[in-house]
Amino acid sequence: MAVKNLAAVLHGPLDIRLEDREIPKLGFNDVLLQIGSVGICGSDIKYWKYGKCGIFNLEKPMVMGHEASGTVVQIGPGVKHLKVGDRAAIEPGVPCRTCRLCKSGKYNLCKDIFFCATPPDDGSICRFYKHAADFCFKLPDNVSLEEGALLEPLSVAVYACQRGDVTLGSSVLICGAGPVGVLTLLVAKQMGASCVVITDIDEERLNFARLKGADHAIKVNTTDSKEFADFVIDKVGFQPDSTIECSGTDFSFSMGIHATYPGGSVVMVGRCQGNTSIPYNVAATKQVDIKGLFRYVNCYPTALEMVESGRIDLKDFVTHRFDMTETVKAFETVDDKAMKAIKVIINCS
Repeated sequence: MAVKNLAAVLHGPLDIRLEDREIPKLGFNDVLLQIGSVGICGSDIKYWKYGKCGIFNLEKPMVMGHEASGTVVQIGPGVKHLKVGDRAAIEPGVPCRTCRLCKSGKYNLCKDIFFCATPPDDGSICRFYKHAADFCFKLPDNVSLEEGALLEPLSVAVYACQRGDVTLGSSVLICGAGPVGVLTLLVAKQMGASCVVITDIDEERLNFARLKGADHAIKVNTTDSKEFADFVIDKVGFQPDSTIECSGTDFSFSMGIHATYPGGSVVMVGRCQGNTSIPYNVAATKQVDIKGLFRYVNCYPTALEMVESGRIDLKDFVTHRFDMTETVKAFETVDDKAMKAIKVIINCS
């Protein structure tokens, strides 16, 4: 085992430094992994650019990264389902397991959850990383470390479709054709959706969504959310049963409320600004349920099965790869629209 544990540490906005950290000591149910692949997420970019994301603020230096996989190099005495040499995907949130939320199956909402690269918890862009074994999932031979890392955003998509009650024959509108939006498209199809519509401001992203099976990929053509909702309905010929908002904009959230069929639901994957123009009264009158979404719960096994079985192909999502020593360049690539990145992977091995 290497003596040093190089890590990508965020000290403040636009200030990522490569530093040596101690190799962590294991507890009874822990595993030590040599990290292989780490994906960069939109929340990572917000921490990097602004030092905050949503309600979470960077208050001390923090190791970045939460979409990760690696190879087990050491196990604690209580670990039974993993052994040294196994490759594993890392579900980044480890709850307390004992509170009311955990016991009721909502461990993603646990107030004492540890979550990689969410202040103050360190993440996984490092050589060696310790994690609770029961939140590590052994990868079969036909699933790569890169695909293992992408199980994290895929789990968000699985949970979004579950929250949206997507089932056989459902019609679904997805706002935002970024990585999570397109993954949600793939999951919705696997859950039986008969028609999936996706919208975005970027034609390149819409082209990728078409390639991945979108029934309709529509470019935003107005700043009026009601007008665009009417345009989408007219173009596809129906109102969707569920809208899954993945862009994080007030415009798309409002448009989804207008577009969704009465009695349907709007799932908030993105985090909008929440200004006063959002048509909550329309949602109430149409009895459209507005559903929050926070990460995922018990979704990694489903996501892994979808990839292992070949029902979902993640390989063409990765457009750029960087060595860990190029972490800053990797973040700049995600943030630069001219690079047309879909998913950027950092190789930590």
